[in-house]
Amino acid sequence: MPAVAEAERFAAWQCIGCGRIEGAQPCIGVCQDRRAEFVHAADYDRVLAAWSRAQSELAALRALLQQLAVTAPRDGAWEPGYRAFQAHAREVLQAIPVERDDAPA
Repeated sequence: MPAVAEAERFAAWQCIGCGRIEGAQPCIGVCQDRRAEFVHAADYDRVLAAWSRAQSELAALRALLQQLAVTAPRDGAWEPGYRAFQAHAREVLQAIPVERDDAPA
C-alpha cells in the first residue's frame, strides 16, 4: 500500500459570519478570487486516522484470507485445521472495532 503524504497546512483567517477564508498574506494588487474547497485540519486528521485504521484492518483480513486460500488440510484431518482457522479469525475480528451507524461523527 502506498503511504499517504500529509497535506500541507497553512494559517488563514476565517470569518465567523459568512465563513470566508483569507490567507495571512497582504494583497499586492494582482490577486483574483477563485472558488476553492477546504476542510478543517481536525476533520482531515479524523478521516486520515480512520483511513489508517481501515488499511490496518484490511491488511489483517487479507492475511487471514491468504491463509485460507493456501491451506490444504490432510485427508481426514480437516477439522483441527478448520477449528484453528476459526480461532484465528475470531482473534482478527475482535481486534477490529465495530462502528455503529448511529455513532456521532
